[in-house]
Amino acid sequence: MAKYIFVTGGVTSSLGKGIIAASLAKLLQARGFTVTIQKFDPYINVDPGTLNPYEHGECYVTEDGAETDLDLGHYERFLGIYTSQANNVTTGRIYQTVINRERAGDFLGKTVQVVPHITDEIKRRMLLLGKGGKFDIVITEIGGTVGDIESLPFIEAVRQIQWELPEQDVVVIHLTLIPYLRAAKELKTKPTQHSVKMLSETGVHPDIIVARTEEPLGNDIKRKIALFCNVKPEAVIEAMDAPTIYEVPLAMLREKLDVITMRMLGISVFPEPNLTNWKLFLDKLKYPKSKVTVGLIGKYIELQDAYKSILESFIHAGAVNEVKVQVVNVHSEHITDDNVAEKLEGLDGLLVAPGFGNRGTEGKIIAVKYARENGLPFFGICLGMQMAVIEFARNILGLTDAHSTEMNANTTEPVINMMEEQKKIKAMGGTMRLGAYPCEIKEGTLAHQIYGTTHISERHRHRYEFNSDYLEQFEQNGMIASGINPDTGLTEIMEIPSHPFFIGVQYHPELKSSVEKPAPLFIHFVAAMKKYNEQNITIKNPLLQSEMI
Repeated sequence: MAKYIFVTGGVTSSLGKGIIAASLAKLLQARGFTVTIQKFDPYINVDPGTLNPYEHGECYVTEDGAETDLDLGHYERFLGIYTSQANNVTTGRIYQTVINRERAGDFLGKTVQVVPHITDEIKRRMLLLGKGGKFDIVITEIGGTVGDIESLPFIEAVRQIQWELPEQDVVVIHLTLIPYLRAAKELKTKPTQHSVKMLSETGVHPDIIVARTEEPLGNDIKRKIALFCNVKPEAVIEAMDAPTIYEVPLAMLREKLDVITMRMLGISVFPEPNLTNWKLFLDKLKYPKSKVTVGLIGKYIELQDAYKSILESFIHAGAVNEVKVQVVNVHSEHITDDNVAEKLEGLDGLLVAPGFGNRGTEGKIIAVKYARENGLPFFGICLGMQMAVIEFARNILGLTDAHSTEMNANTTEPVINMMEEQKKIKAMGGTMRLGAYPCEIKEGTLAHQIYGTTHISERHRHRYEFNSDYLEQFEQNGMIASGINPDTGLTEIMEIPSHPFFIGVQYHPELKSSVEKPAPLFIHFVAAMKKYNEQNITIKNPLLQSEMI
């Protein structure tokens, strides 16, 4: 039977429960254990699919088509394994399941209550991944902060699991904040004491306290936390702010978080962790040989979490190419024909990001035109590909009214149209084309050079597609479909062979990029930017050319 680790948070939100959970999982995985992580979110939405990116960050999509919390992206990027529908559960999904069962008569006329019916469903889902012997350890992150009303049923479920399972099968880790008051030059433990007290009042007592801090804790502070929070001094873990999230596993290794956790789980024999590839990645990340600058054209750039997977993919691909990728945010609403050259000046590449709705689309189209005409490496993802198609149709094919029916339902040239199976769907949540689908790549194309194969599978999240009625016209004029879904004929990849690097994809390659297996499209896009940068430096400074020779 699997062992279970629960990660809760206190004092404030956004402390990094997901990163701590993923870091611990990585260390346990490096020691030979099979580990998975799941996230329980307290909000009433059934999933994050209908949430505004400004409010919740990006919506992460799994292989099996689940729209999930962005923390699942961290889990996959750290562990290099796929998550699924079962790895992200919300209060809305719990209540939906229980209410459906009540309507079906499953409770035989009983009064349905939070305890035991809601908590029983929470426990069932918490323990689900641990059954069947697939995983040695299941880590569960509880969203929100201890003390939140909406989190109480999840905390109660953890209390019941602690009571029902053997003591050595369950460990609770509580992440808190130790603020540093600069005026007093002191670290303050009182918020952590109150947070642990609040958690203990629910019947759940933490076994390990991980303390986020800007300054080193020191043994005296650790002993104070241990004394007032009733844990062993060695179970107080210092979590200092790190330059990058990928250094956190090594920081937790130094603090022996994994060793203490394993001992509490009754695991006394374990090998040394194999983190060779992880450390190699970190070395390349920390000591790049050059720098490139990419413009990220989007409409949600005020909140970095809206494009979290894209930003992390640039980190992975940058390390492979031994370059630092500096991302410059460019709001698409602010781009016009008059200022596009100024807005994109100094960039080595352009990525047009995914999104929904009409706002900012004209700015994206203008930016794509600039990249196409000036030989600037271009990469479009989902809506980004669609913007590239619209730009080409307007400015090369002469279809001045070309548009997507998402933005203009009355366009006379619908080069982007709603997928046929989507036209009858009225419900918003979980109804898009979601999850992994196959794609066949044409040999001799840029896409084939990037992937090195003719058969790939990538994840999708969209309702609109390239209108294949226009395909012949596009290909006759220099933009080709280099990737096609073999089952539906859906155009997956569009590229311009005459351009140094111009490619758009309907899917989301950023969702499968991980530390040890970066997305091929990002690797080659960064390599193209690196080449563009080197050529520009040579042109601007001819003396470098003679030095290179």
